[in-house]
Amino acid sequence: MSIGSASLGHAVRQDGELNARALRSDARRQALGLLALLSPGLFLVFAVIIVPIGWLFWLSLFDESGQLSLANYARFFEQASYIKTFATTFKAAFVVTGACVLFGYPLAYMLSQLPRRAASICLIFVILPFWTSVLVRTYAWLVILQRKGLINNWLIDLGVIGQPLPLANNFAGVVIGMTHIMLPFLVLPLYASMKTIDVDCLRAGMNLGASPAATFRQIFFPLSLPGLASGVVIVFVLCLGFFVTPALMGGGKVIMWAMRMEQATSLYSNWGAGAALGVVLLAVTLALLGLFQWLLGARATGVWSQR
Repeated sequence: MSIGSASLGHAVRQDGELNARALRSDARRQALGLLALLSPGLFLVFAVIIVPIGWLFWLSLFDESGQLSLANYARFFEQASYIKTFATTFKAAFVVTGACVLFGYPLAYMLSQLPRRAASICLIFVILPFWTSVLVRTYAWLVILQRKGLINNWLIDLGVIGQPLPLANNFAGVVIGMTHIMLPFLVLPLYASMKTIDVDCLRAGMNLGASPAATFRQIFFPLSLPGLASGVVIVFVLCLGFFVTPALMGGGKVIMWAMRMEQATSLYSNWGAGAALGVVLLAVTLALLGLFQWLLGARATGVWSQR
């Protein structure tokens, strides 16, 4: 009996080992098949993103004489204008992102509550600015906001103000122009996220005695955060590299990081300095995005732990 049991156990172990090897072989084949399917996309990412970023970093290590040096990075600490430009860039990005959230969230919420046909018609007006170039929209804002523009003329004719308001050729004009251009990039992902929220969740909250304000605060708003986070990231990253609107609406008084890069490469023909500016901007942006993702993850973990 013991000999038969030992033989049976040995056979079972052999079958288990064979099954384990077969499963590992299938897993390897699936991994290779998945890698083969992903290889065109990975090659495209490598060729379009990794190689240019690596070339940019390598180029930033050479000074004007073509020698390996960290002079391009040391310039950030030696010249206060670089720090000022860097601070202005992120200040504009934060202010414009906040303004887009302030105006975009109520707009997206209103669109999500409309009937489907009415929402589709209203979305046309949200997408309509994409049919016009950024340059044309920026010049239109210059016509509206300049000292003898439409707004100042109307306010003076109505007797509201006695002197024209400084709405253009300054930081305020840059924020207004960039907010108008960036607003659809926040509204569209936020609206898509809000439309996926199950109405039954809101009805259940109200049936349990929650007021409309409490239902929005405790149910609707948390469920809309993924779309809001996506829109915030898109708007913030695009603002960091904006060039046309700050160059025109700022009137030469508001210098953004992209404008400094353009000056270094085209005006001074210093590709190393321009590349260093791009590397620093990329590194700081990735650090901020990582911090933002960590904060969202920590918040989600806290919410689930409270539940």
